[in-house]
Amino acid sequence: MTTKVFRITDISRAALEIEEAARIIRRGGTVAIPTETVYGLGANGLDGEAVRKIFEAKGRPQDNPLILHVADESWIERYCKDVPPETYELTKRFWPGPLTIILKRRSIVPDITTAGLPTVGMRYPDHPITNALIRAAGVPIAAPSANISGRPSTTSFEHVLKDMDGKIDAIIDGGDCAVGLESTIIDLTVKPPRLLRPGGVTLEQLKEVLGEVEVDKAVSSLLGNGEKPKAPGMKYRHYAPKAPVTVVCGSPEKSAQYILKQDLNDKGVLCFDEYAHLFDRERTLSFGSSTDLKAQAERLFDALRAFDELDVREIFAQCPTEEGLGLAIANRLKKAAGFRIVDLGRD
Repeated sequence: MTTKVFRITDISRAALEIEEAARIIRRGGTVAIPTETVYGLGANGLDGEAVRKIFEAKGRPQDNPLILHVADESWIERYCKDVPPETYELTKRFWPGPLTIILKRRSIVPDITTAGLPTVGMRYPDHPITNALIRAAGVPIAAPSANISGRPSTTSFEHVLKDMDGKIDAIIDGGDCAVGLESTIIDLTVKPPRLLRPGGVTLEQLKEVLGEVEVDKAVSSLLGNGEKPKAPGMKYRHYAPKAPVTVVCGSPEKSAQYILKQDLNDKGVLCFDEYAHLFDRERTLSFGSSTDLKAQAERLFDALRAFDELDVREIFAQCPTEEGLGLAIANRLKKAAGFRIVDLGRD
């Protein structure tokens, strides 16, 4: 398969490219799309055969449900039923943006899109190119991250091209992603609402709107065999570079000192900017200051991917605080490590 590339720098001059990409979606093809979170691998979410191509291109387990990306909140009732009022309290504050809402699905949404679940995740992304594509296609676009399953998510066109060239119909180059982590997922089909995956909308922000919010155990540990994930990223090892990762939790000073005491021969280190000078520069990558969670989120997946170009047999990673956006960054790091964690405490 030859993968077509659409390079869009000015949305106001991209009507022809958007319409061509929309035709690919309508006829059952696959298009990698930019969003504010990560790049997604998109197809018509109402076309079971089109959705099947997403799973095949990624090598994704078919019990891992997908998210429907829609043009705005008015599309919710088309694909969901028994929509609680809290839904629109959330959309008013956080849409368009990095928030996916789990709701009861209508029968028009095929089983393969939801992994057979009676629920579906809905998101209105904050990216002009993808929003224009959804409107032009006239259908919701199912789109997990545009990477080989289990690998670090794609936050740039170059990442997508490396993983998906020759496997999908087209890639839209929309530049680098602003958030750098997948969307927050909140389940509104249970009481109290449950956070299934942390992301750009923080737990603290959700509580401001919803009051009590439970945090699913999959945020901090792997689901067991036989447990069915209700949302993407809950069950399987994700975001992983080729070398095994150990996440070191604790204050930045403690985690840096712990890593320094290890045998770092042939080992890589992922650390905060201010500690990079302590380690072998050839095998050390930094991903932002210990106090700059936004930078850490933006740079995390790029750094994890970069380790694949280095000659390392293992990676030690400093873990941020789990407050605010840090909860999402820590979640992705721990998933990348398969929850191989050293917890030093923060006292």
